[in-house]
Amino acid sequence: MIFSKSGKIYLYIIFLLSGMLLGSLIGPMVIRRFYPVLFPKSERNGPSSEKAPKTTWPLVKQRPRHEVIERVDNSRTNAIIKATRDVSRCVVGIVVTELHVVSQTYQIYDFFDLFFAPELMPRYKEVENMGSGFIIDKSGLVLTNYHVVQYARKLYVNFQDGHEAEGEVIGVDPTTDLALIQIEEGDYPAATLGNSNDIIIGEWAIAIGNPFGFFMNDSRPSVTVGVISATNRNFAKSELAYYQSMIQTDAAINPGNSGGPLVNALGEVVGINTFIYTGSKSQRGSVGIGFAIPVNRAKRVAEELKKYGKRRRLYTGISVQNVNRTIALSLGLNRTDGVVITSVQKNSPGDAAGLKGEDVIVKMGDRSIHSTADIEGFFLDYFVGDKVNITVIRNGKKVTRELVLKEIPSRR
Repeated sequence: MIFSKSGKIYLYIIFLLSGMLLGSLIGPMVIRRFYPVLFPKSERNGPSSEKAPKTTWPLVKQRPRHEVIERVDNSRTNAIIKATRDVSRCVVGIVVTELHVVSQTYQIYDFFDLFFAPELMPRYKEVENMGSGFIIDKSGLVLTNYHVVQYARKLYVNFQDGHEAEGEVIGVDPTTDLALIQIEEGDYPAATLGNSNDIIIGEWAIAIGNPFGFFMNDSRPSVTVGVISATNRNFAKSELAYYQSMIQTDAAINPGNSGGPLVNALGEVVGINTFIYTGSKSQRGSVGIGFAIPVNRAKRVAEELKKYGKRRRLYTGISVQNVNRTIALSLGLNRTDGVVITSVQKNSPGDAAGLKGEDVIVKMGDRSIHSTADIEGFFLDYFVGDKVNITVIRNGKKVTRELVLKEIPSRR
């Protein structure tokens, strides 16, 4: 053999080193040739004595600072803000002075307490309470809840600018929990009243009022935003009021909000904030379940209160009771839905409509009647002079009669 074993090893090392040297020289050239994107143009062309031209970017015309601020402000001013600005200037705080009976058992405060038991001598204390309202007429008519002014001995209306005016309750309707207040004559901004029949479930709802007014000591209204959660919510009779066909919203309504407007995104009042559901006597704050009186009902009640000072009581001349199993069997009915007419007064609206005893009322207007509670709530939206179509079952057949509502006769 020409080369020994050790000589071969040295030869292999020489070839390896020569290959590495050749690769380091030729490799970059190959890469530049086939992968030019990895290298800037200046490096691909090699060194140049000429100075590379300076890159120039197209000039962007900068807007003046006031134009930029104006564009930002425009983007912030949405429908909710516009509606709030339109209506909030019509919202007022209502401060009432109430006279409460205070019981101080087993304590002597007066000389006569030595001879008469203190609990037999009622003591009175003036207490201030607060609610909300809103102006519905430029002459100074303010609409609010009846429970806000129910026990008022004195009443003052506070405006956003700090102005205060004494108010007078000119009409109340406990049944619908609404009241009308007249303040000193002037030219006031009046809220736009919308149509509560056009409410869309899920649309924006804005509650404006004066919650916790005494705590904040500020007459400017607060704003909370939510959606219309539901419509036509019905509740059992509460003391004197019937809360039927109520609007439900998750816009926060807190103590002091009562009587304030519920507004849509168009700046129209669609309801009167009335009460909240808390589920607990100890927790009275908002939990996202509030209810408002539909504005369509409130508009007609306000007209009645302005003209007559009260809600005229309706007169039908019919007496009814719920249908039970015994009555259903005696009348040949296969169900207990509806109310049966037990009597019809002579020369009454019911008599004029042709209604008779043992007629079973199953529908009034467009509302199905299941019990007497349905009838009581139904008449919340009807007034003297209105006409109602009543569907009854008579001898197994459905009959429809038109009932013209009248005012209950005065007793002399």
